Amino acid sequence: MSAEEQNVRPPAERAAELREALNYHIYRYNVLNAPVISDAEYDRLYHELKQLEAEHPELISPDSPTQRVGSDLTEGFATVDHPAPILSLSNAFDAENVREWRKRIGRLLPEDAALRYTVEPKFDGLTVVLTYTDGLLTLGATRGNGEQGDDVTANVRTVRSIPRRIPVAPDGPKPPHTLVVRGEVMILKDDFEKLNQQQEEAGLARYVNARNAASGALRQIDPRVTASRPLTCYAYAIVQADGPVPTSQWEALEYLRGLGFLVDAEVAARFDDLEAVVAYVESWHDRYYDLPFEADGLVIKIDDLRVAADLGVVGKDPRGAIAYKFPAEEATTTLLDVEVNVGRTGVLTPTAKLEPVFIAGVTVSNATLHNYDDIARKDIRIGDRVIVKRSGGVIPYVVGPVVEARTGDERPIAPPTHCPASGDPMVRLEGEVAYYCPNPACPERVFRNIEYFVSRAGLDIEGLGAKIVALLLEKGFIRDEADVFTLGARKDDLLALEGFGEKKVDNLLRAIEAAKTRPLPRLLGALGIRGVGGVVAGLLADAFGSVDGLAQASAEAMATIPGIGPEIARAVVEWFSAPRNQQLIEKLRAAGVRLEAGGRGEPVVGPASAVLEGLTFVLTGALPNMTRDEATALIEAHGGRVTGSVSSKTSYVVAGESPGSKLAKAEQLGVPVLGEDGLRALVAGASAPGDAAAPDDGGAPAQPALL
Repeated sequence: MSAEEQNVRPPAERAAELREALNYHIYRYNVLNAPVISDAEYDRLYHELKQLEAEHPELISPDSPTQRVGSDLTEGFATVDHPAPILSLSNAFDAENVREWRKRIGRLLPEDAALRYTVEPKFDGLTVVLTYTDGLLTLGATRGNGEQGDDVTANVRTVRSIPRRIPVAPDGPKPPHTLVVRGEVMILKDDFEKLNQQQEEAGLARYVNARNAASGALRQIDPRVTASRPLTCYAYAIVQADGPVPTSQWEALEYLRGLGFLVDAEVAARFDDLEAVVAYVESWHDRYYDLPFEADGLVIKIDDLRVAADLGVVGKDPRGAIAYKFPAEEATTTLLDVEVNVGRTGVLTPTAKLEPVFIAGVTVSNATLHNYDDIARKDIRIGDRVIVKRSGGVIPYVVGPVVEARTGDERPIAPPTHCPASGDPMVRLEGEVAYYCPNPACPERVFRNIEYFVSRAGLDIEGLGAKIVALLLEKGFIRDEADVFTLGARKDDLLALEGFGEKKVDNLLRAIEAAKTRPLPRLLGALGIRGVGGVVAGLLADAFGSVDGLAQASAEAMATIPGIGPEIARAVVEWFSAPRNQQLIEKLRAAGVRLEAGGRGEPVVGPASAVLEGLTFVLTGALPNMTRDEATALIEAHGGRVTGSVSSKTSYVVAGESPGSKLAKAEQLGVPVLGEDGLRALVAGASAPGDAAAPDDGGAPAQPALL
């Protein structure tokens, strides 16, 4: 039903429909732990009902989800009372919502009230309430319905980041007789990936998301099962205490940290000015996906806990805090069909055609399905209700199906037997998940190869985009990559094309001429040889010095180069042994394209070595001249190791544009920060800077202090 149709229906009828739907989804989410819609879709329905009730107060009923906290009480566990209500928060979706929240609470405060604020992550996990008596953990409970929760004490005792006794350190603060702490149990991103790898190795289904996996782990009847799962708990609030504790939220976080709890150090910050808060939360839009845990927003709290308590509660939401929600990363929609795309190396990639859905600020109608093994493992079917994720600007992908929403009409997805572009029988290499079109003359492969060859990642020929490449192929002006360099002889033909004026053609031909002298690694990377990206191309150029030298090299000789494995070596030999590619090289030579190393502008990629042996690197942000995979390959080729999170054991953080929280963590721990040029200098054997890279070092600019 469209929004327009909903708007013309009687408010009472729509409110009843929303109440029924929301209560059903609360039950599926909190009790069955098997949601069939995303959090964002639930929020949309909830706020529609809330707005209806605000406009028509007579529609508010006792069973309305707006009048109570959702419940996650589960059969099989004893129920315990919470010492104080464990409430949820109202939401803000933009800066104006935050300012409106401040205006609302301002009406209840003295006119000249000056407030401080803390900002913390909005963890996407499972709330737990932990009771300590004389420093000993005596009770652990889930949030339940906000008034009562499930007694999961035996299970929370298995979570290593939850101290069994406080303080953990002898010099920590002495807690009161009774201290009740609120925290969030979750599975960190790296741990979740490892858990799913273990599931696959055991022949079991992958978990769809970390939140559900953590929730299921904490609700195991057998605590030994809980202990086997990689659960982590962050503490963030004091619920109750019968002795002196901090009266400031910021100081409470420090107090909890001093007692031995794991407390966020990635996001937490304190501000004296609301506009500074707004700027800070907005700054996280493009980098929250870099956090080591799942978060769907930030929480803004009045720092003075006494003021916050005096403001009280409206409905089920405390007035003293608000959740600033990021644009939803996930949504559920219908998988309408699967389209097969042929890549430049012949790999067939299945693409999901979706019923359009709004995710993270854009409307998504296509998403990657990765490969056919992944489809089979997740049992994704055409017609399924599927979860789609888009985060960090990456290509949207299908997380998995919502099995509970199936009707029985869904259809399995089978790998194609023939290439959809050329009709050739498909090939699958032993040990690989991909299906290939083996025909190098496949029209789609030819187009993709030329498109990549002239792209910014290839020879960077300005003015030759995908549409123009397609047009030139259609007109018969080019048939392969080398033909691009013969377009100078077709100037009159180009001028006859619609939209091609004299200036445009002259600029294009100048760009093509300039591309003839690109460095050898750029040319090798542009040829589209499987496994040969920028770093590998640099290693090959250094080792063999020319296209001819590389063409004559054996796979054994290539595989001796650190960073070049046997699979890449085999792919290079196969590429140069193909008659089509041999003809292509000769055409490039005839066109005057440089096929040797050396010359001005050659990138600095030193010979592979052990110069980085024993060093651990973390990458964050976008580097100017290499992808994250290429930077990883460069580091590993010289003996270093790349990990996903910053710790005191990290040797260097390599930072580019929009570096995210890993840079702040590095600064907090005193880990040296390099830019791209600093990394290259380190590889070349130069001394690395011991502090943050200067802007002219290719790194991120210095970051202002957050606290």
